[in-house]
Amino acid sequence: MSDDPYDQSAPRRPETARESSGSGGLGSLLDAPSSREPSTGLRGVFEHEELTPEQVERRRRRGRVSLTTAIALFLLAGLITVSVLASTFGWFEVRDYRGDGEDPVTFSVSEGATTGQVAVALEQQGIVADAETFVENFQEEHSGEFIQPGEYELRTEMSSEAAVGALMEEDEATHYAAIDQTQRMSDVFGVLSESTGIPVEEFEAYAEDTETFGIPARFPTLEGWLHPGEYRFPLDATAEEVLRAMVDRTRATLEDNGITDEDEIFEVLTIGSIIEFEVQPEHYDVVAGAIENRLQNPDGETSGFIQSDASVTYGLGRKSYDFSEEERRDESNRYNTFANPGLPIGPIGSPGDAAIKAAADPEETGYYFWVTVDLDTGETKFAETYAEHLENVEEYNQWCSENEGRCG
Repeated sequence: MSDDPYDQSAPRRPETARESSGSGGLGSLLDAPSSREPSTGLRGVFEHEELTPEQVERRRRRGRVSLTTAIALFLLAGLITVSVLASTFGWFEVRDYRGDGEDPVTFSVSEGATTGQVAVALEQQGIVADAETFVENFQEEHSGEFIQPGEYELRTEMSSEAAVGALMEEDEATHYAAIDQTQRMSDVFGVLSESTGIPVEEFEAYAEDTETFGIPARFPTLEGWLHPGEYRFPLDATAEEVLRAMVDRTRATLEDNGITDEDEIFEVLTIGSIIEFEVQPEHYDVVAGAIENRLQNPDGETSGFIQSDASVTYGLGRKSYDFSEEERRDESNRYNTFANPGLPIGPIGSPGDAAIKAAADPEETGYYFWVTVDLDTGETKFAETYAEHLENVEEYNQWCSENEGRCG
């Protein structure tokens, strides 16, 4: 047999009936091509194709890329489907946190708030994960009960169980009160009554009872001792306990500034209360020094008179800085520092920490006079002599003329 595949003498396989039928059927299509015929039509499909290694590798890469793309598209479609279903049915929503929580936070329950309202507020503040879960836990443990109004020290990301437990422990609830600076004693009593539910008359009953709280007898009332700031009182606190907490805070501030002598206490609280009404905090120490200069130099231009508008109107029972010339000369007003030299008979408000500190350690200057020349910015000018002071007063009057109605 010849080794040449194209040798015409090579024996051919016998023809079958199908191959020789000439019918043009499938058999003829499957005839092996002649060595001299071109590989066309279906014949080429079944021929062995010789590929280089590079071509084989390219085809493999194309196959892998196509498979990877198909898988990625399938997974993407799956993720989109799951995302839509999860959003619709809430599959992945956090229904509850675990444990006792993270960062401390103060939570307020108002009077008359329902459990549902409390739950929504807890969720909004990030204390519990889900209001509905909180309500479910609450009803399981405290069905028919309600949450006491007040302030609670909770934590962010608490479990519903932990939040329910904290809110239903009566010792955790408090009454919250915020006492602003420059509030008079009568104003403070009103805020305390509103915050605690204790009738205002119970606070007023202690107004002149300084002995109960260990306040020096020189003070005519509790005025000056009801320290401004934020308070959280136990739900069962009495009027006396509430007032004592405020007095104790004032006493602690005095001691922190080295003020323990009764006469010094009276002077510091009285001057501190005046400067809070007279100027902005950045000027406390300078005005405290000017008042000291007036008190220690009765033979100077000011003749020992403090001359505070705020003290005069306090004695008149008004909340303004306006008074008549007749009222200015009225010596019967024992808070009138224009008509009476030295300190008034007591504080005109309760000074805060900064005012107490300034009064305890006033700045040493040569100033005797001060006036706020711009009520919007609090700009204050100081003077050593009355003549200089008059120039500053003129600047104040000019500001008032440009800002009609602001100085009346």
